[in-house]
Amino acid sequence: MRTPRSPASQNTSWQPAVPQANRRAVRRRRWRLAGAALIIVLAGFCAATGVLFIWPPGQGMPGRVDAIVVLGGQGDRLGKGLELAHQHRAPVLVVSQGLPHPVPGSVCSPQSQTFKVICFLPRPRTTQGEAEFVSHLARKYHWRSVVLVVTPDQVIRARIRFERCYVGKIYVVTTPLPVLEWPYQIAYQWAAMFKEEVLQRSC
Repeated sequence: MRTPRSPASQNTSWQPAVPQANRRAVRRRRWRLAGAALIIVLAGFCAATGVLFIWPPGQGMPGRVDAIVVLGGQGDRLGKGLELAHQHRAPVLVVSQGLPHPVPGSVCSPQSQTFKVICFLPRPRTTQGEAEFVSHLARKYHWRSVVLVVTPDQVIRARIRFERCYVGKIYVVTTPLPVLEWPYQIAYQWAAMFKEEVLQRSC
């Protein structure tokens, strides 16, 4: 005759499944929290990238400044600087020879121009070197205002660099960055911003 099992013995077959189900639920909650945290971080990163490098604030200039400064980098910066100079927006055009392509000799040694051109090679060949050289020129020629010609990705970082070296008014105008350059430039500008804010906080 078969002996009926007691309630205690009947429960032994399914009791271990309860802790296992709890563990699965805990893991699922952890994965959901990790996924939500990752989404928040990515959203913050994208928002910061947009504000700092893609649609930066603080662009524009008054009708006239003391000098137009074309910084080295991608985009038709030299063309934009020459356009402003020919519009008589400043009596001096300063051109960094850290541009991707060599600056034509006709630009650095102009004939019959209504503005003066100063070409220079920054040392080091960085925005910091450009800010140091231009601040030296500003003290020498008593410039009270300059406009920097850059692409949008460099607006914030260039302004910070120059504010550390130059005491006059700083304005910024931009020229478009080629589409294919954006991925590299965003990565580069994040690294350069870290260097600027953490490793090199002086002029």
